[in-house]
Formats: sequence, structure tokens, C-alpha cells
Amino acid sequence: MNLAFLASNNGSSLRAIVAAIRAGQLSARPRMVVSNRRTAPALEFARAEGIEARFIPTLPDPELADAHLAEALKTCGADLVILSGYLRKLGPQTLAAFQGRVLNIHPALLPEFGGEGMYGRRVHEAVLNAGVPVSGATVHVVDEAYDHGPIVAQQRLAIQAGETAESLEARVMAAEPKLFVETLQQIADGRLSLGSVVVGQ
Repeated sequence: MNLAFLASNNGSSLRAIVAAIRAGQLSARPRMVVSNRRTAPALEFARAEGIEARFIPTLPDPELADAHLAEALKTCGADLVILSGYLRKLGPQTLAAFQGRVLNIHPALLPEFGGEGMYGRRVHEAVLNAGVPVSGATVHVVDEAYDHGPIVAQQRLAIQAGETAESLEARVMAAEPKLFVETLQQIADGRLSLGSVVVGQ
């Protein structure tokens, strides 16, 4: 199973997934890391790991960037595209080329607490302000709307007494890598299906 990653900054999911691959915990091959920021630490990480690193700016021509991104991902042979803190909405060409094969992890239990602008600590602040008893993380398929595609897997975490946005953020961040890696391994060995999408071995 060939993986490509999109990251705008540090790429924490990218790093955790590559570490799992290197440790033999995930049957996959990291093929490419793409960022919309030339100085993104994720690109430095990719180069250090021997993974192809690409800078594809999304401005000032989003349509051209979308075409370049779709072509790069197809050329590297990606079966799945993993968003790792990629703070740009994917364009129609990329979504069409990889329909049902782009995955993201969101730091809350979707479909609640998602949508445009819902990222980072503000998600956890919204969860606590809502007074719900549980939060967690969600792996979902990416479509044309923020945090909207079908849910693939979730990890639930009970809200603790005296919970703060900072403490909840830390607990969710600690749970995300394991959830993402386990989900990808279930896809790789056929225990989890992405609908009609065929994922390479």
C-alpha cells in the first residue's frame, strides 16, 4: 500500500505513520510528502527519511496547483493520500483522481465539532463549552467540504474532571497516532474497506 502525505507544517501524523512503517508495525510504503509551504518541517523530515518531497504552492493559482498536486500524487503511485495538518481545501482534480482514497484525522468526534476554522485548540474549547461527556479523534474520508466525508474510525475519550482545552488537546494528540496507524493497517490487510475503493497491497 503506497502512501502520499500532504502537510502544511510539522506533519505529526506523517511522522507517526512513517515511524510505524519503519518499525514493521504498518504494511505500507511512504512515497511522497507534499506541502504548500516551502519551509514546512514536514518536507525536511521527508528528505531526511529518503521520501520524495514536493513543494506545491496553492496561491496565486489554485486551479494550476490542484492540477500539479493531482499529477504528482498519481505519478508517485499513491494508493491513499494522508492529510497531516494540511490547511488547504483540496481541489476538484485531486478529489476526483483520489475519490474515497484521501484520509484525514480530526481531533474530535465528527460529525460534531468540525467544519471550516475548526482545527487546533479551538476544537477542544468548543467541545468543553458544549459540555459533552466524551471527545476523541475521527479518521474520515476527505471530500469537498471540511470534515464532512464518511467516518472510517473513531477513538473515544471521556472528558475528565477539571479538563482544560490544553489537557484535552494533549490527550487527543496522544491518541491520534495509534488510531491512524491501526486504521491504515486494517485497510492494508483487508479488515477495513473504503467502500468500492480498491487499495493496492
